Amino acid sequence: MSMSTPGPERVPSSVKVTKTSGQGKPPAGGSSSTKPGSSSTKPGAKKPGAKGGKGRKPVAPVKVSGGRNWGPIAVAGAVVLVAVGIIGYGVFAAVQGSKGWEEKLNAISGVVDYRAQKNAAIDARDHKEGTQTYVTSPPVGGAHNSVWQNCMGDVYAQPIANEHAVHSLEHGAVWVTYKQGLAADQVAVLQKKVEGQDYMFMSPYAGLDKNVSVQVWGYQYKTDDVNDSKIDDFIKDARLNASMEPGAACSSGNTTTGPLQAAATTPGMTSGS
Repeated sequence: MSMSTPGPERVPSSVKVTKTSGQGKPPAGGSSSTKPGSSSTKPGAKKPGAKGGKGRKPVAPVKVSGGRNWGPIAVAGAVVLVAVGIIGYGVFAAVQGSKGWEEKLNAISGVVDYRAQKNAAIDARDHKEGTQTYVTSPPVGGAHNSVWQNCMGDVYAQPIANEHAVHSLEHGAVWVTYKQGLAADQVAVLQKKVEGQDYMFMSPYAGLDKNVSVQVWGYQYKTDDVNDSKIDDFIKDARLNASMEPGAACSSGNTTTGPLQAAATTPGMTSGS
C-alpha cells in the first residue's frame, strides 16, 4: 500500500477581533466569515423572516373611515324637508281657502275698505236722475242712476258717467279706470284684463291722482303701475263677490260715454235695481 505525499500544511486564517465583535453585527470587511452562497446584508434589504416573505411587496393596510356616511342622511333630510313643505303649503292653502272674500281684499296692501267707514253718502243705494256728488274719486258707492253702465267686458275709450258706473258696481262689477293721457301700451295692458270678462268694464277718468284705480262697491285700490299684481288679486277676490244685488245683470245697460245732463224735475226712485 503506497502512502500519499503530504501536502503543504494548512494555516488557519486569522480574524481580527474588534470591540464590536460578538455583539450581533458581522465583522466589517470579514469576507472569510461569510459562507459561500449565503446572501449578504445590504442597506434597505429585508431581513429574513420579515412579514411578506422575500421578494413580496408588503400589503397596504385597508383604511377604515371612522366618519359617518352622510349620503343617506342627506337624502332622508331632503325628503323630510319636501314633506314639511307640502304639508305647510296644504295648511296655508286651507287657511287661505277658508278666508272670506272681504278678508282677502283687506289683506291686499293699499286696498281701502270704505264699507268699514259706515259713511251714509257711500252706503246710499238710491236711484236718482241727473248728476250726483260723490265722496271718492272715482266713486265706490252712493246714489246713482237707474240705468247701469254695460259691464260685460266693455272697454270705453272716453270717460263715462259716474252715475251709470256706480250702478254697475252695485251689481258686482269691477270698474277699471286709468288716468287720461296714459300711454297706449299701458292702456293695452289693462285692456287685456277687462276685454271679454263678464262683470268688468273700463274707461279713462279725468283728474285721477294715480295711473290706475280699480273699484267695486265699497272697496278701491290705486297704483301707478299697470303691471302691479295686486290689480289681478283685487279683481279675483272682488269681482261678483262685492255685489250688493247678487244675480243682477251687467248686460242691457247704457253704452254711451260722457257726463249726464242736469238733474230731471221728476223725483228719483228710492228702491229697485
